[in-house]
Amino acid sequence: MRDDAESRRAVSEPPAPATPRGSSFANCGAAATASSQTTATPSTATAPQTPATPPTTTAPQASASPRTILVADDDVSIAQALEIWLRGEGYEVRLAADGLEAVRIASTEDVALVIMDVMMPGIDGLSATMRVREQKDIPILMLSAKSEDLDKVAGLGIGADDYVTKPFSPIELLARVKALLRRADRAAGTAAAQAATAGLAGKAAGAGGHEGSGKAAGTDARRLFCSGGLEIDDDAKSVTVDGDEVRLTATEYRILLFLASHAGHVFSIKQIYEAVWKETAYHPENTVAVHIRRIREKIEIDPKNPRYLKVVWGIGYKLEKLP
Repeated sequence: MRDDAESRRAVSEPPAPATPRGSSFANCGAAATASSQTTATPSTATAPQTPATPPTTTAPQASASPRTILVADDDVSIAQALEIWLRGEGYEVRLAADGLEAVRIASTEDVALVIMDVMMPGIDGLSATMRVREQKDIPILMLSAKSEDLDKVAGLGIGADDYVTKPFSPIELLARVKALLRRADRAAGTAAAQAATAGLAGKAAGAGGHEGSGKAAGTDARRLFCSGGLEIDDDAKSVTVDGDEVRLTATEYRILLFLASHAGHVFSIKQIYEAVWKETAYHPENTVAVHIRRIREKIEIDPKNPRYLKVVWGIGYKLEKLP
């Protein structure tokens, strides 16, 4: 397919620049105000210091319990091999031999990540993934004995976070598992921080700030990115094309946001993978190409002749900078 040809011709580039805060590559009509700077004044008096008190001893904290990973695969030899590898890394492992059992365990138990085979009895891995996604937002890694793009696109389109094609190496699979768990931890930490910030801002506003002002002083500029009819509002985590909302998966959104933050700049597949996944790339060509294809299908009128997300032959991809 065209994207596979594109991915094979993509080569590495110098390290990608960091995504700037509060920047936009076109004026979307939203006001972006910079935080005011204040100059510190020297203190005129110093409070007397009190003698330091000796530290108090605290009881040692219990170590965190190991995370549980669900392995759903009807091939006993593969399931047992995965269990050995994962337990060797310190994870607890639950096994499911069919899709219905996988849904039951993932829905009722404290599972940190699911490794889901595509072909299973009962219901297949794609249907099981959809049911799990309806109840929980946990990382899902798909396993497939098929290399056709159809399985990969279907798996990623219904909520899977990544996929590995059989046969696979233990090193690659464990690296992908750890990467998914780290991303989930970062997302949870970011959500908690945003909730705490929103709570503090609400208290400040309720305490009687300046009349008529709904913003706390010193807030960052709005992160709004526009290119032609494409608009990405990172504050609202929303994407619209010509005013119509586009629903992207979390990974698709991060890829689009990364390219939008550096509109007009060409990035190789390796650079895109490492910027979005925050991990060293292990043969990322198919993974990135599938996500790019999915994004095009959602934001382009004609995905085969894209207006926004374009390939630069022999180098990589870029988001076009349009007025």
